[in-house]
Amino acid sequence: MAIVIGQHPEDNHAIVLLTLRPHHINRHKGQFALPGGRLNPDETVMGAVLRELKEELGIDLTPEDALGTLDDYPTRSGFNITPVIFWASSVLNFTPDPSEVEEVYQIPLEELDNPNIPQFTRQAEGDHPILYLPHLATLGDSVYAPTAAILYQFREVALRGNDTRVAHYDQPEFAWK
Repeated sequence: MAIVIGQHPEDNHAIVLLTLRPHHINRHKGQFALPGGRLNPDETVMGAVLRELKEELGIDLTPEDALGTLDDYPTRSGFNITPVIFWASSVLNFTPDPSEVEEVYQIPLEELDNPNIPQFTRQAEGDHPILYLPHLATLGDSVYAPTAAILYQFREVALRGNDTRVAHYDQPEFAWK
């Protein structure tokens, strides 16, 4: 999974790309997500992330554009997400593939640095709280784990210099599929 950071062309503020998955796909339809996907056989995490960025958003990056990784996040749907952080100077030159991406959002980093983030809720099944980012202005909606947990860890590590772990936070039931 990729956390792609770049500059917004109008105000030069740093942004991170977030996608909305199409409603016509089988897995995780209509959910906010960071670009990414499954590893092909004999593919590295870096190779998979770069391939998925190209397939989903038409963004050509290289391993040299990577700034680092965050902790792996195991999901209820059986995936293990490895977030890779990239700097992309031409981040706004993207062409989303409509079969994989319904919409692309440019979330200002200031929006992630909101003191009301994160928030937590519980569900009947599960021992751990569900982490979510309440009503991001750019989206007009909330984002839930796993995407919210990864963005929260990114904020804590990259923007605040904290050693924050998030793999123990649960996901809402709708994100299990």
